[in-house]
This record gives sequence, structure tokens and C-alpha cells, in this order.
Amino acid sequence: MLKTILAISGKPGLYKLVSQGKNMLIVESLADKKRFPAYGSEKIISLGDIAMYTDAEDVPLRNVLTAMKKKESGEAVAMDIKKASSTDLYAYLGEVLPSYDRDRVHVSDIKKLISWYNLLVACGLTDFEDEDEEKEQDKEAE
Repeated sequence: MLKTILAISGKPGLYKLVSQGKNMLIVESLADKKRFPAYGSEKIISLGDIAMYTDAEDVPLRNVLTAMKKKESGEAVAMDIKKASSTDLYAYLGEVLPSYDRDRVHVSDIKKLISWYNLLVACGLTDFEDEDEEKEQDKEAE
């Protein structure tokens, strides 16, 4: 599911991939459902390709979002990220991902993570597991 959810540099929020054209993608805003083209010159990244820095190896974003979902019982994060102090934000991430790299993860990264999570929950997109990974797990179970 996260492979079709995109972040576009310079544009707030998240976008769902609708279609592909020549040198562009047609995307739909998760917030207001408006569709528009996103061109190849813009920095576009799939949430499935994002990972968080940790002390050992990078953890895929889907694992972090799943941990947030478990901590929040599937609800949105109640913390007001605009008013929260950096100490509060780091403490929250420490609860969700205890081994995060304290030198490379910034306050802005945590704010973006929480706002993305809240947007996904508000849109009812809470299945953060990768379909390919689920199929592999099913094969291993057999």
C-alpha cells in the first residue's frame, strides 16, 4: 500500500498515485482529493522507499508506522506537533523506535512522520504492511 503513496518535495501532505503519463504522474491529494500532474523534474518518493535511521541498520517506514499504530491503538497521534517541544518529540519517537539514531534524526523528521501518520489514519489507510512481504510470510508458513 505504501508504494502508491507519494511524498512530493515542496508540496505539503501525501499523494496517491492514480496514473502515469509521459514524463509525469497523475496524483491525488489525500487531504482534499484534488488531482494534478507531478512532473519528473520534481523530487517524488514513495513511502515504501523511505527508512528511518537507527543505530544498527535503517528501519523501513512501514515498520515505524506499524509501531505507531500499535502504540496509538490505531488512532491518530494526539500530540500537537506545532506546540510540542523537541524533547517531547524525541521522547515520542524513543517510545516508538527506541534505537533511532539521535544524531541523524531531526525534529523536522519526527514532525513529518507524525503528520504523515495522522493523515494516513484520517484517510483510513492503516494497512502499512507490504503486500509482497505478506505473500512471502504466507509461503514460509506453508
